[in-house]
Amino acid sequence: MKMTVKRALIGVLLILAVVTGGLLWQYSQVPDLPAGIASGNGRIEATEYDIATKRAGRVAEVLVREGDMVEAGQTLAGMDTENLEAQLREAEAQLREAREGKNYAEAIVAQRESELVYANADLERTLELAKKGHISREQVDQHRTAKLTGEAALKAARVQVVQAEAAIDAALARIERLKFEIDDSALKSPIPGRVLYRLAEPGEVLGAGGKVLTVIDLTDVYMTIFLPTSKVGRVRLGSDSRIKIDAVPEYTIPAKVSFIAARAQFTPKQVETRTEREK
Repeated sequence: MKMTVKRALIGVLLILAVVTGGLLWQYSQVPDLPAGIASGNGRIEATEYDIATKRAGRVAEVLVREGDMVEAGQTLAGMDTENLEAQLREAEAQLREAREGKNYAEAIVAQRESELVYANADLERTLELAKKGHISREQVDQHRTAKLTGEAALKAARVQVVQAEAAIDAALARIERLKFEIDDSALKSPIPGRVLYRLAEPGEVLGAGGKVLTVIDLTDVYMTIFLPTSKVGRVRLGSDSRIKIDAVPEYTIPAKVSFIAARAQFTPKQVETRTEREK
């Protein structure tokens, strides 16, 4: 009786061993691909946009979190603008001062013009009296000098008007620049996409070009794969392709070949086989 049970157990174990070996052999066999088809491993990636500050400063607020969907032009974060706003108020005060300076210069011009009109009329009267011998030559020279002095004073006053206009233009340019910098301190998304990384928090001080967020463009997704020389010849630009993802192998994603490298290169370390990826 004991021998019969022992033989039965041995038989069952042999059957299990054969079935297991067959399944392992079947699993290990990779069917040959049809002619003209090549396969390889790669990573699915998307175009990334770094949302960075243009100038050094302190992060005032971050309005989104990792994983949030954003729209093009949406404000994602803001830099501290207190110093810029103070400079803007100073520039606006300088603009008001420059405009008042122009008004003053124009008033001086009007005064000099009136003085010159009087000097011209006075010189004409003096010349008439000199012809009749009622005044001396010295008095004529004095009135002629007064006219020339009036002309020079008028010219100088007009130069002051030009200088005041230049000061106004400079103040307006500075105001425009400061307003642009204040507006540029609101960090906006250039594309509709998803927040991939949140790299800074409110209160942190960043240098020029400091990254605050990274946004990915979900409409520009691609995969880079590396093929051996024997398979590269099967691939053509514009050819249809299919992508399978380890997480959902039951789904197949349609794609197209958009780029083929002109030169051969070593496969980078980060491109692993399926077994290595599972590890």
